[in-house]
Amino acid sequence: MYLILILYALFGSTFTLGDAVVRVMPPLLFISIRMILSGLLLLGFVKIQHKKDFKFNIKHLPWFLGIIFFHIYLSYSSEYFSFQYLSSAKVALFYNLSPFITALFAYFIFKEIMTPRKWLGLAIGFGGFLPLLESQAPSIESTLGNFGFISVAEIIALVSVTSACIGWIFLKKLTTDFNYSYIFVNGFGMLFGGILALITSHSTETWPAFDYIFYSFPFWRSLLLLILIGNVICFNLYGKLLHTYSTTMLAFFGFITPLFTAFFSWVWLGESVSTAFFLTIGLVTCGLYIFYQEELKLGYITHK
Repeated sequence: MYLILILYALFGSTFTLGDAVVRVMPPLLFISIRMILSGLLLLGFVKIQHKKDFKFNIKHLPWFLGIIFFHIYLSYSSEYFSFQYLSSAKVALFYNLSPFITALFAYFIFKEIMTPRKWLGLAIGFGGFLPLLESQAPSIESTLGNFGFISVAEIIALVSVTSACIGWIFLKKLTTDFNYSYIFVNGFGMLFGGILALITSHSTETWPAFDYIFYSFPFWRSLLLLILIGNVICFNLYGKLLHTYSTTMLAFFGFITPLFTAFFSWVWLGESVSTAFFLTIGLVTCGLYIFYQEELKLGYITHK
């Protein structure tokens, strides 16, 4: 059980690190450097240790393009862009919507059954964000404008979560139906998603001087920690835990990630959270519990 807590504590720290790095580096430039290096690392590992998995069929190019654009480029670019206007804990909390958004895709695309209890869980989960969205927010959140009670910055964070959910659909197709290595697909997506982010950054962002990048301790600290924690440790630890615990249990425990993020951001960045933040966590957790209990009954998820 303690390994699950370690996993989500590490996940929570990646949001704090992301928030810290955009204070010293343009977000798209950082994403491009991180993803290109991570992609080369993963692809190099596959090439050296698992040569048979280093394969690519041109017929599957559209699915790989989906990995590049949705799984890596759009999800990470919009997430790190939103760090400039939202607290890291709030961005992490938006990712608790992932199971609900994925369920909606499964309903409309894969025609999975949606029972009244699953709709109830979805309604509670989505409705749980209303206290947070309607609460008094720092003025910086409205810098980009608002649509009613939701800011553009929050919409961008929601785009990040939605894009990540779409990316999982492409990832599942490539690894389950086409039998590609999970590491190879991620490495491929990271490398070319990073290149796409680099092109976008060159066109839209003002780059710092290269000697600043080379000698910037905060940049290298965040870069190396995010690659080590996000791309190496969490990736392998999650796979290890799947052999012991059900996907239901792992997904359900994901609701504690924003709590760890809030703690790390309070200690490291001096950020604080409102009462609405904890109310939203409680309501989202209730929605997740109802939804996943129904998933178990329907047989979409099984205990290990």
